[in-house]
Amino acid sequence: MHMTDRGLLALIRHEGIVPGPYLDVNDVWTFGIGHTAEAGAPDPAHMPRGMPGDSDAGIREAFRLFRVDVSTYETAVRRAVKVPLEPHEFDALVSFHYNTGGIAKAALTKALNTGNRTAASDGFMGWLKPAAIRPRREAERTLFATGRYPTGDIAVWAVDRHGRVSFARPIRRLTEAEALALLHPTIGRPAIPTPSVPSPTTHAAPAPEPAETGATLAARLLAFLKSLIGA
Repeated sequence: MHMTDRGLLALIRHEGIVPGPYLDVNDVWTFGIGHTAEAGAPDPAHMPRGMPGDSDAGIREAFRLFRVDVSTYETAVRRAVKVPLEPHEFDALVSFHYNTGGIAKAALTKALNTGNRTAASDGFMGWLKPAAIRPRREAERTLFATGRYPTGDIAVWAVDRHGRVSFARPIRRLTEAEALALLHPTIGRPAIPTPSVPSPTTHAAPAPEPAETGATLAARLLAFLKSLIGA
């Protein structure tokens, strides 16, 4: 089981996009869409500080790492949860785990594995540190319980050389279509259409002259004899 596109977009909205290394609320060096050294290489603490010279390239790299990271968190959720899940439930759980890393030990997982989905839904609200995370937990709980996904553009934020993100105003907003194109990049270059080659013109062969009939030959012979007699 994997996250749906809507689930991936919801997770990206929660995380935001910062195309340079930054310090999160726990002073952990982070890059892109919530990538940390705990998820694997590269370690954001060792990445060049500040915004990249090519912000588009930085955004593409953020999405590339996100695709790799998500697969790891999906695997952890599949391992921890022992009951069948609806796609929106899986999306909510991966989003929760991506942020907390707590799917294996969370009370909501234990409740879910005993079949108590109501208690599992309520269990999202047991993870509210820091306090600013509450809107995200509420959105994940709503998604788990009702299948209602958030919508809207996705913000891209600037960061300075000290790892401080400026949340005053996003430097760019990605539409859902743009984000999906980055999530599912085209493999290789599109085929170059081959121009159609016109078929060589076929010229009709000249029609053969009609063969002379016996009457025509006799008329020509008679005319020839008359010319002799007249001479």
